[in-house]
Formats: sequence, structure tokens, C-alpha cells
Amino acid sequence: MDFIKRAGLYLRQKVGRTLLITLVMSAIMIFVLAGIIIQNAAIQATNSAKNAAGTTVTLSANREKAFAAMRKSQESASSSSSSSTTRPSISLPGVSITTAEKIAALSNVAGYQFSNSASVNASGFTAITTTSSSGGLKGGPAGDTSTQGDITISGVSTTAAETNFKSKAYTITSGRGITSADKNTNNVVIESELATSNKLKVGDTIKVKTTATTSKTYEMKIVGIYKAKTTSGSAAQGGPGQQSDPSNTIFSSYTLAGTVNGDSTTVTSVVYTLTDSSKEAAFTKAAKKLVSSSFSLTSSAETYALLMKPMKNVQSFANKIVWVVGIAGTIILALITVLMIRERRHEIGVLMSLGESKVKIVLQLFSELFAILVVSLVIAGVAGNFVGNAVGKQLVSQQTTATQTTTAGAGFGGGRGGGSGAPTAGGANRGTMTATGSQVQTLKTKLSGSAMAELGGLGLGIIAIAVVAGSTPIFRLKPKKILSNE
Repeated sequence: MDFIKRAGLYLRQKVGRTLLITLVMSAIMIFVLAGIIIQNAAIQATNSAKNAAGTTVTLSANREKAFAAMRKSQESASSSSSSSTTRPSISLPGVSITTAEKIAALSNVAGYQFSNSASVNASGFTAITTTSSSGGLKGGPAGDTSTQGDITISGVSTTAAETNFKSKAYTITSGRGITSADKNTNNVVIESELATSNKLKVGDTIKVKTTATTSKTYEMKIVGIYKAKTTSGSAAQGGPGQQSDPSNTIFSSYTLAGTVNGDSTTVTSVVYTLTDSSKEAAFTKAAKKLVSSSFSLTSSAETYALLMKPMKNVQSFANKIVWVVGIAGTIILALITVLMIRERRHEIGVLMSLGESKVKIVLQLFSELFAILVVSLVIAGVAGNFVGNAVGKQLVSQQTTATQTTTAGAGFGGGRGGGSGAPTAGGANRGTMTATGSQVQTLKTKLSGSAMAELGGLGLGIIAIAVVAGSTPIFRLKPKKILSNE
């Protein structure tokens, strides 16, 4: 009798055992498939987030070098007889607009965004006041209000390219945003809470005063009003007080912020968006030749790697699921096969005594498990996606929470920093992290033909190893020996 026909007869005769093995194999296939689905979804989410975020390189002052210069200055002061108690500060150079434009002319640049910041005081209107239950001083550090006002002017090339607007944390509710046409104008966009509390609308003008001893007044025209959907990120940048409230951030062209600062030839930073991420190293190398060591070029790759950490962890965990369940499944099926062979010694001995080859007997066992595998694949295809979706959501939730905690503890975020005394309204790094982070906090799992094909291949490998491992004793026995032990 053909070994395939014998396999079919055995499965029909031993219905209970067939169902038991089917349940065991189905459970193995479901968890293996869930791992494959989660792994594929994590890879797809990672690639999608990378493509959506784009590759950026930020040109800004080299803070490490500035801190080194500050420490050297402190050492010199301490070695002298001077007893000055001046608070240490760092001086960050501005990025030359001319140099920035030369870098923008390099190949592989899709676009660029100038960012500038100025601190001023409201004149004729009132800034939003933020109170804290912990108390504390308002304005600058240690109560120093000589360089820090209650309003922040965030100068940009366009608000459309500003990270908070790109991530939809800020949205224009009236009028328009800042565009390249606003260069060298006094047009501004203010926050809706600031507008409401001062009864301001699009078309009105407001005045601000510089924080210098000889203050200068600037008149600005409101061309748009935006709404800040979240306050936690922005508020954290400026510390306690009025200026830390995001409602006190006014967006303008970078030229206006430079004029207020008294330097219209430089900006705080420039973010270049590249057309081809694979040529990022070549662009950075070419750009470094145009700037001094006082400036640094920071790629979004570091921030991107941190943001992708949840997906990488999920992908790694899913890979472990596939391996662990696959190995465990192989061992389980091998043990089941061994038990089956022990119970079928007489059957196998009779077949061998009738001249049936050992290879065909092994193929019969393989055919039996293969038939069960086909049924198990169908069951896994129905249940695997639900299991993968449930496990995937839990994994992403845990990994995202852990990464956000690590990020907050590490103090990531953009900002002018140093001695400027004016926090930015969403630094380049912070904005990029917010925008990208929202894209990697969900995992879209779906069953695909490639996943089923991969599962089928793994299933065949598992039963092949199990059958070979379980039927090895057959090749060591002769029919007489098998029947005499019955």
C-alpha cells in the first residue's frame, strides 16, 4: 500500500490523537505567525517613519567647544588673584546667513529652514502668566530679567517647515502662517490664548520692547493666529514664568528676530532636509569645509535611532518569539513523534518485515504531520493576526513608555541654550522627536502572503526535524528485533 494512503488511513482511525496533535501544532504555528507578523510590522513602521521624517542635518554652534572655552576661562580666573563671583556663561556664535546659503547650494539639499530667537517684553498688551504651585521666580535665571523678557520671538523661514507645525502640535486657526515672502517684514503669527486675552485679531498691530538697558520698540503686524495643542513640551523649555508659556511665543521671519537681537547677518541654527539619505555623509563632509570648528553639523540619525528604539526592541522581541517557539515546537513534535513510534512498533515491524523501506516509513510519518500542518496553518491564519495585534500593541506601549522615560531623563531637546537667555519655541531636535515619535507609537499588523509562506517554510522545517529526530530509532532496529520486543 502506498505510504500516503497509509498515512490517511491512520489519521482517520486515530481521530482523537490527530486532533490533539493538530491543537499542539496550531498553537505553535499561531505564536510563530504572531512573531512574524509583529516583526514585519515593526520593519514596515520603521521604514515608513524614516521616509516620513526625512533626513535632516542641523548646523548650529558647537556647544562642546563653547563649554571648553568657558571652563578654560574659569581656570584662568581661579588661578589669578581676582575674587570675582561672576556667574559662568558660554558664548554661542551665530550661524552666518551667507555661509548657510552656500551650504544650501550644495547637492542633495531639498530645502532648508533658518531658525532664530529673540527675547522681548510686551508693550501695550499683556503676556500670559503661568503660575506654579512650587513658586519660584519669573523671567530669567536667578531673577535676572535684564536679558530675558516675557515674550519670545521665534524667527523661522516658514512656519510650514517649523517642527511644531509639521507635527500638528501647532495649527493655524486664523489668517496665515509665516512664508518666505515675510522676509525683512514685521509680520508675525501669535498664539490664540494671547490673542483672546488681549482681544487681538488678524490685521491688528502690537508693540514689543527689547530687553536691553536702552530698550527699543518694534511694531509688528499680526497676519495669523495659531493654536498650541500641547503645552508640556514648550513650557519645559523656558523654565518657570511667563516666557515659558507657549502662548507667549510669537512666530516671525528669521530676519525680524535677527533685527531685534541687533544682528541681522546670523541665525541660531539651520536645518537642511536632504533628498537622498544615503548621501548624508558626503553632504556633511562637504558642509564642514565651509564652516569653522566653532560650529557643528548634527544629523537626524541620532535622534532617529532613539525614536526607532521601541520598534527595534519590538522587532528583536518578535524575532526571539519566532526562534523560541520554533525550537520549542520542534522539541515538542520530536517527543510526540518518538511516543508515536513507540506505540506503533508492531505496525512498523510488520511493514519492515514485508519489505517496506525505512525511508518510506519515515515519509509516512512525515505525510501524517504534513496533513496536520496544513490544517494548523489554516487555523493559524485565522487566529495569528489577532494574537499578533494584541501582543504587538502591548509591546509597543511598553517600549514607547520606556523610551520616553529615557529621553526625558537624558534631557533631549532643541534650544538655543547658553547665554542667550531666550528659549526657542521648539528646537529642531525636540520638534523632530515629537513629530516622528507620534508615527512610531502604533503598530499596524496584517496577515500577508509572504508571512504565510514564511510560516509554511518554518512549519515544514519543524516537522522535518521532528520526524528525523523521532524516527532515528527505526534505522537502528531490524524487524525481528522490533517484533520480539512487542
